[in-house]
Amino acid sequence: MTLISLNQICKFYHMGEQTVKALDHIDLNIKANEYIAFIGSSGSGKSTMMNILGCLDQPSSGAYLLNNKDVSKRSQNELADIRNQEIGFIFQSFNLLPRASALNNVMLPLVYQGVSLAKRKKLAISALEKVNLSDRMHHVPNQLSGGQRQRVAIARALVTSPSILLADEPTGNLDTQTTKDIMALFDQLHQEGQTIIMVTHENEIAKHCHRVVRLSDGHIIEDYLNLKSSVDHAEYKINKKENNLV
Repeated sequence: MTLISLNQICKFYHMGEQTVKALDHIDLNIKANEYIAFIGSSGSGKSTMMNILGCLDQPSSGAYLLNNKDVSKRSQNELADIRNQEIGFIFQSFNLLPRASALNNVMLPLVYQGVSLAKRKKLAISALEKVNLSDRMHHVPNQLSGGQRQRVAIARALVTSPSILLADEPTGNLDTQTTKDIMALFDQLHQEGQTIIMVTHENEIAKHCHRVVRLSDGHIIEDYLNLKSSVDHAEYKINKKENNLV
């Protein structure tokens, strides 16, 4: 099933008399349960792509279909609702509320959805359990390591059961071992059926993804399957079937 369809997407910025083409006539389809990385150097257009896909910005022209609904011309309030219901965001800097516990940080998106307190707490605890951090639920961010903060951010992104996890340089502030641990968590989430879109400039991070899209000067210059990662996922699914887990 096609989850995302970009049709002739352009994003232009006007700087004085100059027009900067951040994205230039992009065509792209992303299916449900894909694990895809957008890579490119600074100025390639990958951050603009993330903003468009995340409904944080709107294209100058073209159509963006999310779950078969055109979201390219929606109002800001409509886009906020779409973000809250369809997209879980994970950022390099975690973006946690500093005085709120891990549990309260994870519950926050559910507040905007009008979910009752009892249900919010239940869903947030479940999300923290999924990222192996339920034992830290009452800690505030400055009592947590960088890797633990990112796990809280991932739990917050998961708590609304979004169609897409959108991760922007999610390991950029982490050391080597913690990066491996966080990427193993992303791999596991994908294997469980989550659609993940990752924006990164690191090839080692992109290697975890099954599909890699390289941007340069607002154009897609490469779009290829990472065969080893795809084989690993196929073997995982076979093992699940053999153990009657699917």
